[in-house]
Amino acid sequence: MRVLSIVGARPQFIKAAPVSRALRDHHVEILVHTGQHYDHAMSDVFFEELGIPKPDVNLGVGSGPHGQQTAEMLAPLEKLLLEERPDCVIVYGDTNTTLAGALAASKLDIPVAHVEAGLRSFDRRMPEEINRVVSDHLSRLLLCPTPAAVNNLRAEGLVEGVELVGDVMLDTALYQTGMADEAQVLSSFDLTAGEYLLATVHRAGNTDSPERLTAIVDALTSLGRTVIWPVHPRTAKMLAHYGIEDRVVARGDVRSVTPVGYGALLALLRNAAGVLTDSGGMQKEAYFFSVPCVTLREETEWVETVETGWNVLAGADAAAIVAAAERLARPAKHPDLYGDGHAADRVVAAIESHFGKRS
Repeated sequence: MRVLSIVGARPQFIKAAPVSRALRDHHVEILVHTGQHYDHAMSDVFFEELGIPKPDVNLGVGSGPHGQQTAEMLAPLEKLLLEERPDCVIVYGDTNTTLAGALAASKLDIPVAHVEAGLRSFDRRMPEEINRVVSDHLSRLLLCPTPAAVNNLRAEGLVEGVELVGDVMLDTALYQTGMADEAQVLSSFDLTAGEYLLATVHRAGNTDSPERLTAIVDALTSLGRTVIWPVHPRTAKMLAHYGIEDRVVARGDVRSVTPVGYGALLALLRNAAGVLTDSGGMQKEAYFFSVPCVTLREETEWVETVETGWNVLAGADAAAIVAAAERLARPAKHPDLYGDGHAADRVVAAIESHFGKRS
């Protein structure tokens, strides 16, 4: 089979890594990078560290408003699909890259397989929610990470081509564990295991609101604990734009640093007392390694983490964030929610079953 995989952002690189390895054992993969995340810290370093083959095509779209960014992906993707005529297209997650890939392929009657299908926050104000819903309804193969995702699709009338495969991010997290020298990572940031918190903030709903971003900064700087914060480029830009970066610098216990590689990030996560994040992926990664999490959103697509007590939704309310962080604890039970670390093999098997056979 000829499979065209479309990625564009850091979470997709992490999801695509194990699928690409499994695909290339028996099939031809054409890997397309839209360039949605384009700087070295958010793109190249992840390809290098995760062992993902160099993209066959890089569209170089870059940043921009949602409509503009999606539109600038559509035309070159359509041209590429007409040239390559793959047996199917794989898209991942909930970004503008996901939406553009699903739209371009479905309009050409090329089957779409959506990895991480069925997630719902039920908040249509989130661009990611629109991307998820539309991509699911355009896809012929819906590869779900959890039973809740399967149930969400069933509630929308989607039952054909739905497969429960587990979470491919668990595959990558387990594969990458131990790749970085954890002691060296902690030493480089002058951290002691179990005595700091890890923070990440990147969602537009938080970064593009001066009130929400200020509240999050106020919370981080009020915790009275060491916080290591790898700052996303967009977040750094908005901190400067709103003139609140000095609030972070002024507090020595909040250490804002440039983005780190995936192995180093996992090392920081695994040794943290807790995580404060608005990232869906980080919520799961915290759960993978039994690290309690405070989510800086009012809702989550990963409802299982909340239901089991490992994740607390605090929104962007400074008092709620501080209160949740002060109550961080590891629940007694930690059920296997996301599979066994072999989701990528099931993804490839499902694609073979629906769209073709091994070559």
